[in-house]
Amino acid sequence: MTAELDGYYADACVTVPVGTVVPSRLRLVAAGQAALRQAIATARAGTPINEIGRTVQRVVTARGYSVCRELTGHGIGRRIHEWPTVLNYDEPGHSQPLTRGLVITIEPIISAGTGAVYQSRDGWTIKITDKAAAAHVEHTIVITDHAPVLITV
Repeated sequence: MTAELDGYYADACVTVPVGTVVPSRLRLVAAGQAALRQAIATARAGTPINEIGRTVQRVVTARGYSVCRELTGHGIGRRIHEWPTVLNYDEPGHSQPLTRGLVITIEPIISAGTGAVYQSRDGWTIKITDKAAAAHVEHTIVITDHAPVLITV
């Protein structure tokens, strides 16, 4: 969900299991939530931005899942998608430090399969190539010298 107030945006997402859900799907959602929680804990001024992706990837793969690499978090403010791109995997060259006051989303999008995705003909819908289950969680945060401020709760 995206919200706008007085020309500023915030973005959030949660995967909600509905009905009778098999335990493996609950574990997938829990992996996404754990990755988000731990990535948020790393996000402070001076930390290289790829530490967020490294953390997400480590948590997700340790639980046997894959990151959907084409789908990322992002800067957010006057527009829904701004600089910087916030990857969900470790990219060594993507190491600029986070700065105080920067507003970003962290949004692990993960899959029980390979994590490969494609865009539908409608130009908007993203599908998992191998049709595996997927989960998506996201928060908008403000970077500080200490723990980030959660804008979406």
